[in-house]
Amino acid sequence: MLFARTTNYPSRGFWIGGLLAATVAVGLPSAGRAQTLDRVRSAAAVKLGYDPNARPFSFKDEGDNAAGYSITLCTQVANELKGELGRTDLVIEWIPLSEDAAYRAVQDQSIDLFCGAEPITLTRRKEVSFSIPIFPSGTGALLSVSAPLALREVLTYGQPSDRPIWRGSPARTLLEHKTFSPIAGTTSEGWLSERIKTFQLSATVTPVSTYDQGIESVLNGSSNVVFGDLPLLLDAAARSENSSNLIVLKRHFTYEPLGLVLARYDEDFRLVVDRALSGAYRSEDFRALFTEWFGPPDESVVTFFRQAALPE
Repeated sequence: MLFARTTNYPSRGFWIGGLLAATVAVGLPSAGRAQTLDRVRSAAAVKLGYDPNARPFSFKDEGDNAAGYSITLCTQVANELKGELGRTDLVIEWIPLSEDAAYRAVQDQSIDLFCGAEPITLTRRKEVSFSIPIFPSGTGALLSVSAPLALREVLTYGQPSDRPIWRGSPARTLLEHKTFSPIAGTTSEGWLSERIKTFQLSATVTPVSTYDQGIESVLNGSSNVVFGDLPLLLDAAARSENSSNLIVLKRHFTYEPLGLVLARYDEDFRLVVDRALSGAYRSEDFRALFTEWFGPPDESVVTFFRQAALPE
C-alpha cells in the first residue's frame, strides 16, 4: 500500500546524532568567533569604525578627531559598555574606514561597530547586522538654481505645473536626454538605474564618487541632477562655497532608515547597542543633539524616534 508503515526507520541513535549535527550546523556562522562583549572586556577597548566622509553623521573635525551625530551616539554606546562590562577604563579606538572596507572590518572583527550613515536593507543584512534605526533617511536630489523650473517641478511633484504627469508629454520630455549622477556606492545608484529602466528614459547616468564632486558636476553643467542620501546632500550644499547656487529638493524619493553596523549572530552585543540608543532617544538631551546637526525636528521626526526606542 502506498502509505503502508514500514519497519526500516533509522535507529534512535541515528536521529539523535543527526539532531546534534544539525544543531552544530546552525551554529556554524558564529562557531569559533569570539563574541564582541568578551573581546571588548578582555582588551579593555572598543574599536569603533567610522566614515570620515559622511558629514553630518561622521567626519574628521579640524583637530583630526571623529565627530558628528553618529559619533555621539556611538560614544553613548561605549559608555553603556562600560557599565555592562564593569570596565570604567574602557578605551575608545576610532578607526576611519570607507564603506566597503567597513563591512569587511565588521565581518573579520577588525572593528566592533561601524558608525556612519548606512541604510538598513535586506541585501546588506545578508552580510552584517544593524542597530535599531538612528535616522529616517532616503534618496534626495540636488540641482543648480539655473535648472529649469519645470524639471524641478517634475522631480518634486511628478509633473510640471498644470501639465500631464511623469510618463506623458511634456513631463517625460523634461527627463529625456538628461544626465543624472548618483553618489557611487549608495542605494541611490541602484534606485536610479531601476527608475530609468522602468520608465524607459533616454538618459545618461554618470556616478560621482563624493558629494562635493556631485555639487561640482551640477555647477559646471556636466550633470543635471545629483541623487544621494538626502541629509548628506543638505549638509554638503550648506557647506559649499556656492550654496546660493544650489537647490536640494524637499522630497524623499525612497525611505531608508539608517543604522549602526555590527556583526551578525551577536545578539548580546546588539542588545547593549540598542539599549544605549533607546536610552538616548528618551533622554531630555536628545532633541539638542539632533538640532545641533539637523536643525529642530518636526513632529514626524519626533514620532520616528519615539517609535524606534525599544521599551525596557
